[in-house]
Amino acid sequence: MGKRFYVTTPLYYVNDQPHIGHTYSTIVADILARYHRMRGEDTHFLTGTDEHGQKVQQAAEKAGIPPEKHCDEYARRFRGFWDELGLTYNDFIRTTEIRHTRVVQKILQDLYEKGDIYKDKYEGLYSVAEERFITQKEYEEGNYREVREIHEENYFFRMSAYQKALITHIESHPAFIQPENRKNEILGFLQQPLNDLCISRPKNRLSWGIELPFDPDFVTYVWFDALINYISAVGFSRDDALFQKWWPAVHIIGKDILTTHCVYWPTMLMAAGVPLPETIFAHGWWMSEGQKMSKSLGNFIDLNTIRDHVARVGTDAFRYFLAKEGPLFGDSDFSKDRFYQTYNTDLANDFGNLVNRILKLIHKYFDAKIPVPGKLSNTEDTLKREGESLQKRVMDLLDRFELNRLVFEILSYIRSINRYLEQKAPWKLAKTDLEQTGTVLYSALASLRMAAGLLEPVLPEKTALLFDILHDKHQAGRMPEWSGLKPGVEVQETEGLFPRVDLAFLQEDTTEEKPAPRETVENTPEDQTGWISLDDFQKIRLQTGRILEAEAVPGTDKLMKLTVQSGSETRILVAGIALYYKAEELIGKNIVIVANLKPATIRGIRSEGMLLAARSRDTLRLVTLDGDLPESGVVIK
Repeated sequence: MGKRFYVTTPLYYVNDQPHIGHTYSTIVADILARYHRMRGEDTHFLTGTDEHGQKVQQAAEKAGIPPEKHCDEYARRFRGFWDELGLTYNDFIRTTEIRHTRVVQKILQDLYEKGDIYKDKYEGLYSVAEERFITQKEYEEGNYREVREIHEENYFFRMSAYQKALITHIESHPAFIQPENRKNEILGFLQQPLNDLCISRPKNRLSWGIELPFDPDFVTYVWFDALINYISAVGFSRDDALFQKWWPAVHIIGKDILTTHCVYWPTMLMAAGVPLPETIFAHGWWMSEGQKMSKSLGNFIDLNTIRDHVARVGTDAFRYFLAKEGPLFGDSDFSKDRFYQTYNTDLANDFGNLVNRILKLIHKYFDAKIPVPGKLSNTEDTLKREGESLQKRVMDLLDRFELNRLVFEILSYIRSINRYLEQKAPWKLAKTDLEQTGTVLYSALASLRMAAGLLEPVLPEKTALLFDILHDKHQAGRMPEWSGLKPGVEVQETEGLFPRVDLAFLQEDTTEEKPAPRETVENTPEDQTGWISLDDFQKIRLQTGRILEAEAVPGTDKLMKLTVQSGSETRILVAGIALYYKAEELIGKNIVIVANLKPATIRGIRSEGMLLAARSRDTLRLVTLDGDLPESGVVIK
């Protein structure tokens, strides 16, 4: 059997419309599925909806409709939005389907007969919002909106019997829980005795659920029900060949459901005699404009907000931002400024303009036909080798789930093509050597085609359009090769794959009143174009500092924690330079810092200042001193 890849998202609870958290998990799974298909692997991508539980029953009662109708409406919303975004899931499962409920009941019956499910009295606290029982310690340390004290009989799963086996599995399978900090979190959780799991609710309290096969007075706890979807969807207990083909899976989840997926789910599988998942990858949360998302704050990125962004710049731009800036290894921030600036810089300027300039030059000097290349110089050979080695790097990063760095690597290659054109200047070369001009443009286009092919799972619509322009439709969905570009093919011009966005609308969106000009200063044209006064500039204190220590910030591939000596004080700075410098390269450097910037907490680290750096395309350099000074902390004037 050839290589196969089975990826799942969480099942989304049918009590809200899709938001950026749901969308991120599903787009990440879609990108992974597309990459694995591209390299020839048989791939299965599952998503769906979780439709049982108390909140669903209450919402249906409030609306005066049957729970089934409520679930139908919300399942349509999720599936409709995923189709709207062009996601390539192979299956959409609902936990109210017969194919699922039968498997849940079979597992319940098997575990009951085995003695892993037993009946007992429960007295304790119940969180209504989370639909689970909580300990006194959780109640005291947590923030639970509605908690009730409940006394009732229920059925329990002997989860504690599998605690040691689970710890052993986690420690012996490094890829099982990712990233590393999530694995450590679960191992820390498992250092305490593991309680058995209540897996039922009495029907007199909750009727909307899967009935226990051995006791019709109870329904199944929603988490014991929902988690089983990952195996019920691929034939468990009904089609052994299908199940053997796809299982085990890679689960993409958010960190808020880490314990259910990394403790409840594996112990359930162990009890049922089913192999554990290949990987459970728990990504971080999206913040919004620097704050935790909240409907009350008005910064919640919901379905309509996403649609507004997509309507302005397209689905691919939204996918690109989520892939490049998303919280795979830690939390991340979504802001409109950052989103549209990334779009303009990376997609409009770097990628889109490169496409435009190559095609225009081919139209101008070669009658719109891809030129025949001559002998490649060392420069072209290097560009080709870099493109071919990029393919391996991209696949290695894919296997490590490093989508952020994967996108960065491809964009860096695109920027190197831009630099190659600037260096060769084919618009000048065409006046004296048309044959060499053809070699340059062929090499640039072949490299661009290579980069576009590798970026296709992230930008499927725009890269498909580019392949259409090149009359190269067969390239879509296939692993690209640098030498696959065919000379003599007539190519079309394009108005731009990614038209640049005028960011003036961002200023129009703000509701803050702008301060009136000071009466003592004349409002000259210079004042209106970004100039600041000398008084304002003198408020900024720039001073020198020496880097004593440097280390990567856990959970992110961009941030570096620096210990800087500046004068008589030592301060910590968090800077986004990890993609450009290794820690050992930074130690001893004399840098310039903004010393009186208000401290900010970044990833739990108090950052006391900002360093100065310059960036051009894919290169970033620290602002350093021309020579040493006798001491650090010297104020720059």
